[in-house]
Amino acid sequence: MDDSPLNNHNHQFFIMSRKNIISRQKFIQQFGMAGAAWVLSPKSFEGMGKIESGKKIRVAVIGCGSVSNRYLPHLSESPYVELVSTCDIIYDRAIQQAKAFNVPNHYPHIDKMLAGAPFDLMVNLTDMQVHGALNRQALLAAKHVWSEKPMANTYKEGRALLDLAKSKGLRIWGAPAVVNSPQFAFMSKAIQDGKLGRISSAHAHYGHLGPTWSAFFYEKGGGSLPDLGVYNLATLTGLLGPAKSVIAMTSIVTPTRVTDNKGEIKVEAEDNAIVVMDHGNGILSNVQCGFNYFDPYGHDGKGQDRPTISIWGTKGNMALVGYDWAPFGVDLAISYTEKPIRYAEDPGTYVWQQGASVIAESLATGQEPLIAAEHALHVLEIIEAARDSQANGKRIHLQSTFKWPVV
Repeated sequence: MDDSPLNNHNHQFFIMSRKNIISRQKFIQQFGMAGAAWVLSPKSFEGMGKIESGKKIRVAVIGCGSVSNRYLPHLSESPYVELVSTCDIIYDRAIQQAKAFNVPNHYPHIDKMLAGAPFDLMVNLTDMQVHGALNRQALLAAKHVWSEKPMANTYKEGRALLDLAKSKGLRIWGAPAVVNSPQFAFMSKAIQDGKLGRISSAHAHYGHLGPTWSAFFYEKGGGSLPDLGVYNLATLTGLLGPAKSVIAMTSIVTPTRVTDNKGEIKVEAEDNAIVVMDHGNGILSNVQCGFNYFDPYGHDGKGQDRPTISIWGTKGNMALVGYDWAPFGVDLAISYTEKPIRYAEDPGTYVWQQGASVIAESLATGQEPLIAAEHALHVLEIIEAARDSQANGKRIHLQSTFKWPVV
């Protein structure tokens, strides 16, 4: 992997069949553009840089690897987006994606992109280790930022980015966009309406056998928590409220990996983790994630009819079927005598890559999105606290919070 801060982010998702791991190319062919609907809150922006009403948002995409094959189709179909530039240190990738999606400009480095064709929003799809540095550079150049997760490598760095954005009248957001799904909305409303009674606990899990196409997933600053666990952490805090404290254990199950870009490497970041969160009011939840999970249903969960997120209360329980980044429905049980009823069977209206498109619409219309930088920062602090808990064997108290309930 190139050490330049623009090293391409080859997306964390991969696909497993029952017998083997599907290549990145087959992943792109099988799971391309999946839909373009999104949910927006009616609240107006506060302190946002002015963009002329009705104007399309000029977007520059940095990082043109596999994840861009999901983002660029979605962005290109948005009526609120004008794709202006692509950028990648592997310059051929930027050129190829610009050609494929009729983008007029392409650059080999962020410096050239920021000095080139004007744009409003930078979409950062690079390696997670360099997100913070690149996001800061964009903010200093007066650009709004949508960043794939995490938006920074530490909570302190992320907080500084948000403060910088506010000081310049700009906005920054971080993936994931799980709060946008109709399944999340259904679950949140069920909880707020008291359908489950008094909430006691919740469990979430997400894992696979680990990506092969880039070493950054296993290097310092990578790991299964910011790559996989981040989804469940965002969902559970979004549903149950900000975590007050965290205790966790992490480990490395597979000490070496063979990657496409660096061959055999030593694994430095956790590839296995279990995190317990205290949300206050007696509510406890846990998330398990890792790169050593065999899933007979494959990465897309096709044919899966089991929950990946479960929430229990005194009057009922509720389960999200499918992954929270690609949910299939919600099973709600509130009776001793009847089977759970499935709701929100609407897999086509939410796709994980919609985040940047949602933000572009928000910038164009002035409508505040459900996605919030403070929520992304809270999840980042949880990840940092989980690692601290593993290192010190202690419960870690958190300082961050966000506006809740989200829906």
